[in-house]
Amino acid sequence: DNMMHLTSGVILSLVILGAVWLLSLTWLHILLVGFGLGMFSRGSWRSIHVAAHTVKRDLTIKCTASIFLQVWSFRELQERCHAVAHWALAQGWAEGDVVALYLESQPLVVALWLGLAMVGVEAALINYNLRLDSLLHCVKVSRARAVVFGTETTEAVSEVIESLQSDMVLFRAGEQQDEEKLCSVQVLNLDALLSCSPKHSPQYKLRKEFNDRLFYIYTSGTTGMPKAAIVVHSRYYRIAAFGFHSFGLRHDDIIYNCLPLYHSAGTIMGVGQCLLFGSTVVIRRKFSASRFWDDCVKHNCTVIQYIGEICRYLLAQPVRPSEAQHRVRVAYGNGLRPSVWEEFVQRFRIQRIGEFYGATECNCSLINTDGKVGACGFNSRILPNFYPIRLVRVQQDNRELLRDSQGLCIPCPPGEPGMLVGRINHTDPLRRFDGYADKDSTNKKIAHNVFKMGDSAYISGVEGKAGMAAISPAGGQLDLDVFLIAVQKALPSYARPIFLRLMPSVDTTGTFKIQKARLQREGYKPQETSEKIYFLNSRAGCYEAVTDELYNAIMEGKASL
Repeated sequence: DNMMHLTSGVILSLVILGAVWLLSLTWLHILLVGFGLGMFSRGSWRSIHVAAHTVKRDLTIKCTASIFLQVWSFRELQERCHAVAHWALAQGWAEGDVVALYLESQPLVVALWLGLAMVGVEAALINYNLRLDSLLHCVKVSRARAVVFGTETTEAVSEVIESLQSDMVLFRAGEQQDEEKLCSVQVLNLDALLSCSPKHSPQYKLRKEFNDRLFYIYTSGTTGMPKAAIVVHSRYYRIAAFGFHSFGLRHDDIIYNCLPLYHSAGTIMGVGQCLLFGSTVVIRRKFSASRFWDDCVKHNCTVIQYIGEICRYLLAQPVRPSEAQHRVRVAYGNGLRPSVWEEFVQRFRIQRIGEFYGATECNCSLINTDGKVGACGFNSRILPNFYPIRLVRVQQDNRELLRDSQGLCIPCPPGEPGMLVGRINHTDPLRRFDGYADKDSTNKKIAHNVFKMGDSAYISGVEGKAGMAAISPAGGQLDLDVFLIAVQKALPSYARPIFLRLMPSVDTTGTFKIQKARLQREGYKPQETSEKIYFLNSRAGCYEAVTDELYNAIMEGKASL
């Protein structure tokens, strides 16, 4: 069975509780003082009107942000984590060393990264869909000393094993034969090693602190190679607590988590509710639209997680009895499209939607606390400097930040799209930006002189599902079948281009930079030019030409992307 429960017994530290109470009180006073000063300084009925309608929302989200210092412990997972910690020490690994985890979602993933963290070793949670160069890049950029992989990813590991560093140690989890080798490289049996490992707490004093590194989570890699985002201990606590208090979750909730555990939504927003607050989490190896509501009924789930197009996939399923028999009251996640929001709530009788925006590493997360259809969050109107985020104008063709005459970024007025930025303050856990494993990637995500001269800010950029690839093939010909086979082997499904545009030549500027503005503007609508556009028909397993009929079918939602 691919379904597993992680149930925790919760113990609250009274010392931490007292610290949290004081911290909460301090933040509340800051909010009230700021509120009063803001109203008196503005001195307008318009300001008072705005405050009256937004103060409850602002106070709710800001006050809960201070709860992340609570520490929770539970017995059932503890022995497994101790075994992992002893195993790590036996390997000679020290604090700051990295171990790459390349497994499908399962409770072992949680025991591994949590047990490694007990002795200061950092896990790199690698997307199990990655292959070849992308997989190799993720291992190398993390500087991992070892790789733990599951039997289900053996083939992918065998494809890159000769390119790994010579001293790389490989461990395999799952059913296998002892001392099995891959391409003459010995692979150690992790299950056997953990079964012999002590279950008591290791005699080890951890030197890491609350703001030190916990593990790495990678970006999607649709705009280049995946980047290893640094997750520190305090960030994990903050993100998990953010979800618990913002969405009205309870300690006795049973959370259905079918999201990948290499992703922050699955391993922090989902599993974090179990580790920090004692909720039960039901882990499914992979998402199944046909079994989703059956699982929720079977396991008495009260909360579900979604991401991306999961809600649309569920609506596309035929009506079944289980969708009216479940006990789910809250659905939280990001990417719920306005076009399906109300239908999803009405058909499946969901009492509360917790929509949010955020990347693992960002300092400008947003949350929709009003239940407003289509919104992913808000920016405070009465205390804009308390959580300094802003939409700023960018050039449409290259996404470069636009500047005013003073050299500062230009804020977007209401209703205008722009780039979301968050001011960086490394002394504030809400505003710090810990960056990535490599400094170059970190520097590319930081802009200077944004809100005021001399400051720095995180810029959100764009990470998501691949859309269209524009190609100018050598000789003017491209074998689409051969291209698709190569793409399927090298890229995960979400990074494969849905549309292809074959061009005689690629548009460039005078300095030979690729011009994308025309391509972005025209999209995949057929044009009366020499350029040809193709659509990836996933059901037929091939690229097919985009005709007017196919274009209209896609626009009307009759053809599935």
